[in-house]
Amino acid sequence: MKIKKTFERLSRFLSNSSVKVWASVFALLMVMMIIIFVSEQKTNSSINTLFDAFWYTIVTVTTVGYGDIAPASFWGRLSAMALLLVGVAIFGALSGKFASFILDRQQKKDKGLLKMTNMKNHLLICGWKPGFENILEGMLLANPEIPPERVVILNNAKHSEIEAVQANEKLKAINFLRGDFTDEDTLLKAQIKSAERALILADRSEEFSTLETDSRTVLGVITIKNLNPRIYCVAEIIDSKFEKHLSLARCDEIIMTSDYEQNLLVQASSGKGMSHILRELAAEDNSQGLFLLDIPSQFVGGAYEEYSKSLQGKDILIGVLENTGNFFNRRQEALAEAQKNPNMEKIVANLKKIKTLKSNIPVFNPPSDYIIHESSKAIFIHGNYSK
Repeated sequence: MKIKKTFERLSRFLSNSSVKVWASVFALLMVMMIIIFVSEQKTNSSINTLFDAFWYTIVTVTTVGYGDIAPASFWGRLSAMALLLVGVAIFGALSGKFASFILDRQQKKDKGLLKMTNMKNHLLICGWKPGFENILEGMLLANPEIPPERVVILNNAKHSEIEAVQANEKLKAINFLRGDFTDEDTLLKAQIKSAERALILADRSEEFSTLETDSRTVLGVITIKNLNPRIYCVAEIIDSKFEKHLSLARCDEIIMTSDYEQNLLVQASSGKGMSHILRELAAEDNSQGLFLLDIPSQFVGGAYEEYSKSLQGKDILIGVLENTGNFFNRRQEALAEAQKNPNMEKIVANLKKIKTLKSNIPVFNPPSDYIIHESSKAIFIHGNYSK
């Protein structure tokens, strides 16, 4: 059976038109080499062996022409002229193929049709929305540890929108892949299995309704989490009724843009400048506003007051963020911890708690005896006051 398959593959290979052409060229070169050897071995002291003829053939075909060997007989010179013509033809064909390959690859890359390769621990950004270029710049500013080369954008945005991104000096190194982020094959091209984080925007690349946009976001999260359960996934939705579906899909962070916009308008209506405060707290860089820090291991499992008293500096501690990081890992850790208890009733009770476990829960100004749990981060406010 294996022999039969091998013969079938060999037959398909030999029947290929390109193989036939190159085989004919090789045969012609061998004929020319033999003619040169036969006609020159008695009249030319430089060509005494078959290897000398082979050397001359290679040097002539590659158009190097060292000049150390030259045919003297009529048939030898005629064969040499044929070799020169064949060499020029081969060089032209190979140059054209190579240039065509490079051009085709660049065009595919510009159009987002090239499969990502050697991409690991990258950030995948799915979807498109107005102001996309500014969003990308803000993301790079907020994540200085992620270079543009490790960012992949996946969408079906208009070509002009992608050209604007590629023309931006700060963003030109970002990788682009055209396709539907709800499609499994497309996500595999984006190397989703080795990605570290994924951000799904409320996609406006096409004229989707609000229902379609949020449904696609939920489907995208489900597909991504199915392909890579350990990925940190952030999703933006328009309608809050889809929040439950994203939670069931184990989405790590859920952004409800409409709610934020509504809250800003409500706060601004009070005429107290609250919108300015919220804007500064959510600054893109780390020079001011809210930021997170790891809590030293010696304070994990201890009281909040102990950690608070140990701090020195201008930054103000305002609380902790529980269950940070990858939600898949947090569930696995909670599951392992729940099964350590020898009491079966308590195990069942702990397993029920895991079902309602949520990631990234902020606890502001907790009481002094609040116990700091593992996978928690400290929430600070960094001031921007200067004399």
